[in-house]
Amino acid sequence: MAAPAGPRPGWSRRAQYSLFFGFLAAVAGLIVGLVLLVLSIVSPSAYASVRGAALDVTSPVTVALSDIAATAGGLVSGAGNYWDAADQNAVLKKRNAELRREIMKANAVVQENRQLKATLRLREQRPEAVASGRIVGSSFQSPRRFAILSVGTSDGVQVGMPVRAADGLVGRVIDAGAISSRVLLVSDRANIVPARIVRGGVPVISTGRGDGTVDIRPLEVGRNPFRRGDIIVTSGTGGLYPPLVPIARIIRLDDDGAIGLPLADPSEASFALVEKPFEPAASGDGPTSEGQ
Repeated sequence: MAAPAGPRPGWSRRAQYSLFFGFLAAVAGLIVGLVLLVLSIVSPSAYASVRGAALDVTSPVTVALSDIAATAGGLVSGAGNYWDAADQNAVLKKRNAELRREIMKANAVVQENRQLKATLRLREQRPEAVASGRIVGSSFQSPRRFAILSVGTSDGVQVGMPVRAADGLVGRVIDAGAISSRVLLVSDRANIVPARIVRGGVPVISTGRGDGTVDIRPLEVGRNPFRRGDIIVTSGTGGLYPPLVPIARIIRLDDDGAIGLPLADPSEASFALVEKPFEPAASGDGPTSEGQ
């Protein structure tokens, strides 16, 4: 017969003491339980005092365990809230970017509608208007300054007709196809426009500089009538451009003249209006013709 796997309790004095004290603890617990049971039946008030004392003794331990549990729960929930906040922040950033894009699109649409309304209002005010079209391109990298307009001979456009936007004079048509035309801008060196200063009506000449600005010179030599901020408009001389169409605003004075910035910028104006010459007999061979 095989020997048992471990020694019996009787072989170890420590094991005997453990069994003995365990037995005593069980007997003591049983006795205490019986005493408390009898006490709760015989004297409920005394038993309530005992329960209160036991509660006072165990309360610090209970509070400590509760704090530990609350701290652990707070750490877990805090970490969860942190990760949730990070995810929500990413979602909000994405929505914010989408809203910014939508706002930019809305602003572009509002600006285009404003320009279109201004162009239509301009056309209503001038019955001799031929056609209105979209400015689909313009040149800014060379001394020659042109713009492409989305209307042509099929819309009644002819070479030499003046072109204006809601903000002012754009130029004149120099080439016309069936569905598009090329416009010589007022800032081109070959475009010379008879004009005058709104303040005082002094006659001047506007000539393009090829760099996006215009050179304004007075007809009377010897004095400089310009002031910074002066508005230059067409005079109607020559019969091509109608009078009182804004051309440029003076931004810098020169020795005997001034430099102006065109008010109608093709890069910002979406629409333009083609008109008949102010005087039907006017042709592109006058003082405003290309090559002057």
